[in-house]
Amino acid sequence: MDLDFPEMLQDQIGDLTSSPKPAVIKLFNPDPELLNKWAISIGDNLKKIDGLVDLVGLEDTISGPAAMFNVDQSTTARAGFTPQEVELDTSAILQGEPATTPVVVNDRAYTIRVRFPASTRATMDSIRNTTLVSSTGKTATLGSLASMVEIPGQVEIRRDNLQREAEVSARFEGMSLGEGIKKIQQTIADMNVPPSIRIEYGGQFEEQQKSFKDLAFVLALAVLLVFIVLLFEFGNFAAPFAVIASALLSTCGVFLALLVTKTTFNLSSFMGLIMVIGIVAKNGILLLDADQKFRAEGIPPEESMIRAGERRLRPIMMTALATVAGMLPLAFALGAGSQMLQPLAIAVIGGILASMVLSLVVTPAVRYYLGGRS
Repeated sequence: MDLDFPEMLQDQIGDLTSSPKPAVIKLFNPDPELLNKWAISIGDNLKKIDGLVDLVGLEDTISGPAAMFNVDQSTTARAGFTPQEVELDTSAILQGEPATTPVVVNDRAYTIRVRFPASTRATMDSIRNTTLVSSTGKTATLGSLASMVEIPGQVEIRRDNLQREAEVSARFEGMSLGEGIKKIQQTIADMNVPPSIRIEYGGQFEEQQKSFKDLAFVLALAVLLVFIVLLFEFGNFAAPFAVIASALLSTCGVFLALLVTKTTFNLSSFMGLIMVIGIVAKNGILLLDADQKFRAEGIPPEESMIRAGERRLRPIMMTALATVAGMLPLAFALGAGSQMLQPLAIAVIGGILASMVLSLVVTPAVRYYLGGRS
């Protein structure tokens, strides 16, 4: 027995974002035969990767066989039928047709679908030999009025940005998104795919890469805005550089916490890293504000930095510990839906714990050596 425990919430979010599968390999080429050949070959090779499940290849996009009825209009007219009557009767044989008058039961109308007996559609020959009756009372078999052609299964035609493509999709089990994509890319690279076939990787991986670029821009913008605010507040470059240096160094606590807990660096943990930048910057502002007040009283720079650290030690510790305590339930994934925010909580806790030391050491040191001696 093979047991599977899917994450319902993750699947629903994937469906809402139009990326239900983590990995989607897209192959582009105008030649459908070449495209289908390599799509099937890639799907067969990906099946050999351990941890790759729910693989959907080209063979899963082939429609079932179909039957096409070509009505002979001249023969139909001589037999006393119209093409519309033949079409209606054929539809009634295969799938049924709604009755013109509904059935009323307990003052409620129910639509009835009228269908030929099951024996008439058991085989193709029985469909051909089914006797039809026209509106004028004429009779004829369906095979005498229309020729029937069986159409084999057809491959689904897909286009992306007006370009012919074929897709192979899969999910990962027991490995992260980045690890799984690396294995897929290595497998495809070893296959020596012709250069005329362009390969792109979509699904959640594509959405993740786009989100990482957006969050990287947000991170850079946040650092720039913090720097500008500090520059206007303190009136010199030493204080902004000191706070930013401490904030950026605190990110090492984020990666260390993710490494210790074996948590992947994803969108949630990236947002936690951005939160750490803001929290650490706030601690640096408190420290440098106290230092500025002590210097205004005539206290020497070195002593004022020490006093500022002693004065702001308790507020910084209280703020950091309160933030860590508030993040602990999410870090332990307690409660429904908390697994999505677990990486964020772990990242924030690691960054905050590192900032408690760095804010009291790096910030005053950088401030002192970048122009704070006077």
